[in-house]
Amino acid sequence: MLFHMLQKYSNIHQAVINDLNPRLINAYRVIRNTPEELIEHLAEIQAIFYELHDNSLQKEFFLGFRERFNNEQMTAIEDAAILIFLNRTCFNGLYRENAKGKFNVPFGRYVNPTICDRDTIMANSRLLQRVTILHGDFSETVQQHNGYTFVYFDPPYRPLSSTSNFNSYIKEPFNDEEQIRLKEFVVDLSHQGIDVMVSNSDGKSFDPNDMFFDELYHQFNIERVGARRNINANATKRGITSELLIMNYNHCQGDRQIIQIPPQPYANA
Repeated sequence: MLFHMLQKYSNIHQAVINDLNPRLINAYRVIRNTPEELIEHLAEIQAIFYELHDNSLQKEFFLGFRERFNNEQMTAIEDAAILIFLNRTCFNGLYRENAKGKFNVPFGRYVNPTICDRDTIMANSRLLQRVTILHGDFSETVQQHNGYTFVYFDPPYRPLSSTSNFNSYIKEPFNDEEQIRLKEFVVDLSHQGIDVMVSNSDGKSFDPNDMFFDELYHQFNIERVGARRNINANATKRGITSELLIMNYNHCQGDRQIIQIPPQPYANA
């Protein structure tokens, strides 16, 4: 969404992104500040990876970088380059950490994946010149605002079932208590006159009795939209899935109509 809006709306003078994952935030900052140096590192990694040819050797190369990523202190550029390499060569492009904060996604077995995409890195670097890049908890992102402000939250999605319990994006779990804390923060922003959108999984698409988000955000505008998902161990389950867009405003003939959110907290949380 960030890159789409920066490309489409040239009048965005100030944008802020934030994440709790320090490796991701470091990669954004490296792309913004030192793209040429990053490209040099990625080009070297890609050349070696392509020369290996044999899948078992490529897997060994991948595991070596994963071990280094998890256990060595590196420069910011090296850390960003290895993060991108792992993302391009691991299973389904996932990022997942175990309870100790170690990246544990297995090798993905791709044929000549694009590891060094110079054009994309340079284009992203130009767009990120207009962006403040923060690292921290979501509650620290909106300290003050001037004029019209729009905030979009894309938290780790609530699992649809016990067998799809993937919220270990980082070692700190984003459980139901965190989902409720996010909702309370959205209420606070609403009282400040800030437009907010939150995306999340649609539990009712899997279990008609799952009313967690419908009850949690019952005062908000909830829309169900189709989203394509290509990450699933079972290829037959990939495709269009239902997801939620939760907003504190309504669209009314091309204009926004703010929903009045009462100040009391969510009573049943």
